[in-house]
Order: sequence, then structure tokens, then C-alpha cells
Amino acid sequence: MNLKLEYINIKNCKNVYRNLTVSELTEFAIKREEGILSDKGALVVNTGKYTGRSPKDRFIVKQSSIENKVNWGDTNLPIDEIVFDRFYKKVTEYLENKNVFVFDGFVGAMKEYNLPIRVVCENASQALFSNQLFRKPSLEDLEDFRPQFHVISAPGFKAKGKEDGINSEAFIMINFDKKVILIGGTQYSGEIKKSIFSVMNFLLPKKGVLPMHCSANIGEDKKTAVFFGLSGTGKTTLSADPERKLIGDDEHAWCNDGIFNFEGGCYAKTIKLDKEKEYEIYNAIKFGTMLENVVLDENRQPDYNSNKYTENTRAAYPLEYVDNIEKSGIGESPNTIIFLTADAFGVMPAISKLSKEAAMYHFMSGYTSKVAGTERGINEPKATFSACFGEPFMLMNPSVYAELLGERIDKYNTEVYLVNTGWLNGGYGKGNRIKLSYTRAMVKAALEGRLKNVEYSEHPIFKVLMPLECPGVPSEILNPRNTWKDKEEYDCKAVNLAEKFKENFTKFKNVAKEIIEAGPETKIVEYA
Repeated sequence: MNLKLEYINIKNCKNVYRNLTVSELTEFAIKREEGILSDKGALVVNTGKYTGRSPKDRFIVKQSSIENKVNWGDTNLPIDEIVFDRFYKKVTEYLENKNVFVFDGFVGAMKEYNLPIRVVCENASQALFSNQLFRKPSLEDLEDFRPQFHVISAPGFKAKGKEDGINSEAFIMINFDKKVILIGGTQYSGEIKKSIFSVMNFLLPKKGVLPMHCSANIGEDKKTAVFFGLSGTGKTTLSADPERKLIGDDEHAWCNDGIFNFEGGCYAKTIKLDKEKEYEIYNAIKFGTMLENVVLDENRQPDYNSNKYTENTRAAYPLEYVDNIEKSGIGESPNTIIFLTADAFGVMPAISKLSKEAAMYHFMSGYTSKVAGTERGINEPKATFSACFGEPFMLMNPSVYAELLGERIDKYNTEVYLVNTGWLNGGYGKGNRIKLSYTRAMVKAALEGRLKNVEYSEHPIFKVLMPLECPGVPSEILNPRNTWKDKEEYDCKAVNLAEKFKENFTKFKNVAKEIIEAGPETKIVEYA
């Protein structure tokens, strides 16, 4: 198709390939030596130096139209429009006389709120990624397609770091006035989807819609559940439930008509992928799937246990590769919300019930542990707080999103649970990670309403409600203190984490008193 890109300053391309088939894109990628095929036909790509997101290289162009709406800081770094324009000129000139691969499609399953996007790629493999991750257009859609945002990805263009006014050779720049995302110097495809996610997170609250970094599924009874959590907390694994249809695994929004998926695919972590425990993901890895930084053996079989290149190995595949999917990408307003955290200290309860105020507190806090490899420079688990369980992608003040969440919990009587997929009995390095089978049992009980009428006890430090029993789970692990040999050590560690919660929460201004009071206690108290 003779697609012209001069309107975004991309001129004199050798060829512009628009919305090629999966087979065509795979063939191009192999011919161009971007990757090789695995034994099952997945395209395996090595992304080189950048094997995860590069948060210090993501910038928002500072413009008067958005200056007072963005929550500027370490995660939302400003950059001058002059610098952007200079890079924009260099990147578009760099693409001259090259083949480029274009994906036209949508972000958002609900038509009223979707965003038509155009992704222009230097690499065929990244066009394949976009084709499998975003929502595909119909032939009718393509006839009069008018993109409202653009991504230009040129991993082969390397910046000069400080000399160019940025931090490294890689850059991700979001320009809301021009409606352009400029990516260079990194071949990690996650930057494409996460930058678009960031754009949606900024645009939707203006329409009264809550964007969410979460996975979602739906039961036969049409009851919907959403799962919040950062990479490595089990969000993708737990939502891929054979007894429930998957709506999506990462990015959704909650409007008055229900929830909807942003994407048309999944971007699952594959490190230590287990065929028996995570068979939905395992079986989705076949022709049309793109694997990033996965090691192949001499027979081209993936070695999912190998971290030779990174812990952040990934599989990008379309939702139709999963057996149980909700094809519409839409569900009713959720009956249950699950917050997932991987607690490295081993002091958070395995599962606890939250009041609306506690839900808003923990949503704004977003406590978890960064898992090795999900970002450059993180080599082992590290306790951290990420507002809204996705701070790098939330461009507005976290209170904007928390207020929208609180309103919906009230309106739809949604139950909220905090589930720890991390460690007990001594924490990371000493104790064991909670068994996936126990976590699945706790989530299943919450979704089926089997925790509504059980007895609870309040954790004296974290002030969350711990069930005294849960089907399929040993009762002794439901109170984390019971799993520690040294109870005094547990108390000290728990108080230490509570202090971190409080210290972190001081950065939020003008928060209602009842939300602050729903947070942890910072002194050792007597257990009942």
C-alpha cells in the first residue's frame, strides 16, 4: 500500500509496508537478521544492551497545554520542546532511504474511548510486536484510518547522551501537542506499549475514566475481577485462569459502562516459565509469538530457566492464542479487586481484606519489590513503592486516580483484597516464597465470595483484615507472624516496613484524614 508519511516528516523511505500479515513480518524479520525461529515457530529476538524499560530515558515534552497537569518528578522527566524538535528531525532523517514497517490499529476495546494509533517501525519485529499487542483494525477501518497518536521507533538511531541534552543513547519522548512518541537507541519493545499506556493514562481521566495497570478476567457468572501489580508479582499468571475468561493481562480502564482492555495481546514474563503451572502462557508460545531475550538450546528449544541475557525475558502474543478469552475485551464493573505485592521482607499477610479507605491508601502506595531484570540496574529484588501499582506510567497526580477508584468502589460495592505473592518465614534470602497453589486458592476464594462470611482479625501493625481461614490454604500462614521462628524479629521488620509506608506517603499532599489513618501503625503493639 502506498502510504505517505510526509505529514509526520518521514520522507523518501525505500518502502513503506503497512499492516503486513504475521507471516510477512516474520519473514522480513528473519531476512533482516532481526531474529530466528524457535522449535515451535516463535520469532526469537535479542534486544541487545536494553533488555528492560529505561525509566531515566523517558521524557515528557514540557508544553503549556499540559504543564500544570503532569506530576513532574523522577518518573515524569521534563524535556524542552527544542530538544524534542532536534531529535525529531534527526530520527526522521535517519529513516530516509530505509524500509519502514507501519502498524495502524487501536488502543482500547470500547469504541467510545479507543485511541487510533500509527506505529512506524525501523524493525519488522517491532511491527510484529505492535500487531500482536495492540487491537487490530478491520479492512473497513483501514480505508479511512486517521491516527490520533503516533509512535516512531528507530532503535538503530543512537543519541550522544549528555552531549545531546539527555542521559544516554536511548530515549523515549512523548509530545502531546504533536501527538508523537519518539523512541530511539533501544530495541526493547516494551517501550512502545508502555509509552502508549502512559498516553492513555493521561487522556482518560479527563473523560471521567479510570485507567488501570492491571489484568482482568471474567467468570461464567459474568462477574469481573481485576488484578493490580507490577512486573513479577504474578499479575499475568493469576489472571490466566482456565476457569475464567481472560479480558486482558496488563492495561485496562474502568468507565460507567464497565471495564475494557487497552490491548489485543499479552506481554508475559517467561523466566522460569513452568509448563504445568503456567500452561496458558506456555501453550501460547508458537508461530506468531515474539520472544525477547530467551535463550535457545542447540535444537532451538527455549531454555526458560536461563537468565543469560536478562531475568526480564518476554513473550508477546495475541489474546486469541489463549484458550479462554473474552473476545470483546469488555467486562462489567468488577465485583472484586486484587492488589498483588511481592513482599521481600516476609511480613505482609498472604491475603487481607481492605476497606475503601485502606484500598485507596494501598493503591496510592503501590508497595511491592522490584524483581531482577524488569528495569536496567536492578539485579536482585528491592523493596519499593510505585503509586497506583504503575507510577512510571501514571502521568497525573496519584490522587486523581485514587479518587476515581474510591468513587467506583462505593458505586459498585466492589470488594478489595491485598494478596502477597512474595515471601514468608523470614523474608527473601531466609524464607520461602508463598506457593503458587496457595495464592491461586486465596484468589479463587476471594472471587467466589467465600471470604465474605469468614472471621477476620486485624493486623495490629498493617491494620488490614486477615481471614482466620481460607479454603485450600493452611491457616497458620494466614498470619505472617506465625511463620517466623523469632516473633520479635518479625515485629521489628514489620514496624520497619510500616515506617517506610508512612515515609513514602508524606509525598502525597492534601489527602483525606481517613485515608491516611487507614495506613500502617509504626509501633510494636500486643497481638491478640
